Amino acid sequence: MSIHARLNPEAQSNLDAQRRASVITSLVIAVLSIVLVILILFFILLPSLAINSPTIVAYSAGSEEEDPLQEKRITREVTPKPNAPSSAMAKVMASASPTNFAVPVPEVEAIPALTFGFRDDIGAGWGNGGNGGGGGFGKIPAAMRKRCSAQDRLRRLKQSGGTEACEEAVVKALRWFKSVQRRDGSWGGSHQVAQTGLVLLAYLGHCETPLSEEFGEAVTNGMVYLIENSGKNKGRLCTTRGDRHWVYEHGIATYALAEAYMFCRVLGLNIPNLKESVQLGVQWIIDNQNPSGGWDYNFDEGGRGGDMSITAWQMQALKAGYHTRLTFRNMPQCLSKALTYCEGRQNSNGGFGYTGTSPVGGGHFTLTGAGVLCFQQHKGTNNRAARKGMDYIDRHAQISYKGGPCNLYEHYYVSQAAINHGGKSWLDYNDKFRDTLLSGQHGDGHFRSPPNPGPGNKNDPVYHTALATLMLEVYYRFLPGTGFGL
Repeated sequence: MSIHARLNPEAQSNLDAQRRASVITSLVIAVLSIVLVILILFFILLPSLAINSPTIVAYSAGSEEEDPLQEKRITREVTPKPNAPSSAMAKVMASASPTNFAVPVPEVEAIPALTFGFRDDIGAGWGNGGNGGGGGFGKIPAAMRKRCSAQDRLRRLKQSGGTEACEEAVVKALRWFKSVQRRDGSWGGSHQVAQTGLVLLAYLGHCETPLSEEFGEAVTNGMVYLIENSGKNKGRLCTTRGDRHWVYEHGIATYALAEAYMFCRVLGLNIPNLKESVQLGVQWIIDNQNPSGGWDYNFDEGGRGGDMSITAWQMQALKAGYHTRLTFRNMPQCLSKALTYCEGRQNSNGGFGYTGTSPVGGGHFTLTGAGVLCFQQHKGTNNRAARKGMDYIDRHAQISYKGGPCNLYEHYYVSQAAINHGGKSWLDYNDKFRDTLLSGQHGDGHFRSPPNPGPGNKNDPVYHTALATLMLEVYYRFLPGTGFGL
């Protein structure tokens, strides 16, 4: 017979509680031991870990087929030396929302733009390869990179049929612009908004930015003049709203500001109210398109439905606006309607008419280059309408600074269309325009009024010099096509 001692209920409860506490304590000690071992191993191995900065891809100017890549470590200090802001810039900065004029680490992401056209998305000198294309988007778009290298500019000049005299003429013109800039930052004797836009495009075409040592102040003041104008007119860029031609001014100035924004964005420059001016300017163009698909004087939505000359400037502004990566309502629909409008202006002979399929005043189709460029920018150089228009240009283009005709407005477009198309078309056209254009420049850098100059400010040297300079920059601002044998 065995005798078993029995615990009373209270003692049994205490014993169970002690057992549970013991188990929990054991688990906690085990977990802490594991964590401690991991921490010890981490600190032992820490010296052997390689901690590297993230890398960015930078492109050096090289061959047009493939640029070599360089790896660069991100630095936390960027120390460019811009000129001191002008009084106009200071005024805009003071009136802006609290943002600093600073240069942070530039953006490094790469987002190809392939929404419109195919392969050769060449608009505004920024492209993605193919016939007439300007290379792809890297840290900075390839065409923009190339025009920013003095060495590459000279290489492309010779490669594309230019000469060192062409580059010398461009620099002389830019220096002349600097010498005649108005105190408020504008250029020109009339229609200052349009002319300031053209001169700014000429500076940007040579890769002159607010950080440029020689021309930075002139570029900055020109930008500020246009930004202030946009602010005064609630996004509508014009010298005088009462002049129905302000539709031209708005298109040209919006184009210039959009390209300036592209430069400033990739350089990390924050120019107060620049983004807002571009946003408002491009959206105004989209929202005030004529039901026909074109654009008309005073942005009138009725009447004749527009003309090819006005429409071409709006199309260039839209292309530049698209490449800013800003968001615009109804951009695709607007461009689709506009290209349909342009198709309706092309004559069966390939030339582009003014309001219909007939040229201005009869005879020569002076707007053919404008029509061709619209299709090249938004549909590519292989587009049927673009190729048909180039056939007309091949047969009929004429330019002579000595005896005329010398319609610089016409040839501003033709020079771009021809180099985008490339091949024999470009070689033949280059022979026609290069030397005769150089002969029109005076020693101080400006271009004289040519015979039979065509539309525009016929007696304003700023106007002629801007158009001539932009023509001479096509050698590196727009890369030549390679699909037609060049």
